Formats: sequence, C-alpha cells, structure tokens
Amino acid sequence: MTHPYWPLFDLRLRVGELELRPMTEADLLPLAELLPDDVELDPAATRYPGLSEAANRRVIGFQHYWRSYGSWRPDRWRLAFCVRAAGELVGVQELEAEDFAALRTVYSSSHLIGSARGRGIGRQMRRAVLALAFGPLAAEAAISWAWHDNHASLAVSRALGYLPNGQSRHRRDGGVDTMLYMRLSRSDWLAASGGAGVAIEGVEPCLPYFGLPAGTE
Repeated sequence: MTHPYWPLFDLRLRVGELELRPMTEADLLPLAELLPDDVELDPAATRYPGLSEAANRRVIGFQHYWRSYGSWRPDRWRLAFCVRAAGELVGVQELEAEDFAALRTVYSSSHLIGSARGRGIGRQMRRAVLALAFGPLAAEAAISWAWHDNHASLAVSRALGYLPNGQSRHRRDGGVDTMLYMRLSRSDWLAASGGAGVAIEGVEPCLPYFGLPAGTE
C-alpha cells in the first residue's frame, strides 16, 4: 500500500483494455484539457467574471474534485475514477452514494472524450464500478438517470440490465425537459454474472472508508 491514510488512491479496477483508478490532483489538468464541451455540469456552480465559459467549466471540475474528497463520509461519498484504454486517458467514471449504510444504493455518472465513444468503453467502465458496488461494497441497487434524448447513456443502462424506474421534469437550457431514471438490482446483477472479467485490486484497506468492516469482501 502506497497511501496508508487514503488507500482509495491504491484502488484499481480492470476490465478488458480498461484501467480505472481514483482521480488524484495530478489528473486535474490533463482531464480539464480533455473535457468535452457537451458534459453537463451543475448549472448552479459558481462562474467567475472575466473567465470564458470553457475556463469556468474547467474550474468547476477542479472544485468538484476538491469537494468530493474534502466532504467524504462513510455514509455519503463520491468517487471519481480516471479511465484509461490501453494507457490512453479517455474519460471519467463516478460512483456515489448517500446514506449508504441504510440505503445500500449507488449512483453513477460518466463522460468520455469524443474519440472514445461508440467503442463499448462506456459500458465496460460502468460495469467495472458496478462490480465494485455489488461486490466488495455489497450494494443492493444502482440508479442511473439521463435526459430522454441521451441515447448513449440509456443504451448502456439497458445493456447492463437496468429497468425503467420513473421519470421527472427538470429545467434544461432555459426550458423544461424529461429525465428518465433506471434501476439495477443486486439480484439481477448477480443472476447475469455482470461482474465477470472485472478485476478489483486494493479494495480491502478502503472498506472502512465506505463504512464497512475490513474483511467484508
């Protein structure tokens, strides 16, 4: 273990040609340079006068990183993984939870650079974090949501066995639009052997940070 007081940095997920590892401060600038223009960020996040919209979007990414680790609690956490395909940085996959000890539910979000889309990478990197969630973290459900016209995200969810879980209306680009929700249960994931081929390394020392006793894995 190279990070005894924050062992999350030693966590590794591998599937196929992909490696996922938790984001560090050294990753912020490379990821900012690769941030796609269509990534949806918190519209309520602070914007700074005098900065371009592109610069503000990247500042939001930096602050999001610091907030995620700085506010980490066993019952409420958000973990962002850098995703590399054959060594190339291609995107970010996040896994988060609130009131995890009681609800045992995780949520995911992600983005990919343009050149990595349409290659099945989005499905594989989501599958990697689900293997972590339903394996060592013993989650009972995973929730995903996307705008009704985000066909790529919805297709990944359906391919992994998520089922429709309702919809709601939200503000979007000055108007109102429909958000679709999808849910995957632990029983369906295990029945489909969804975690087959996913290697998880370095998770044991991390378990207390998720509110789990060592040896849960």
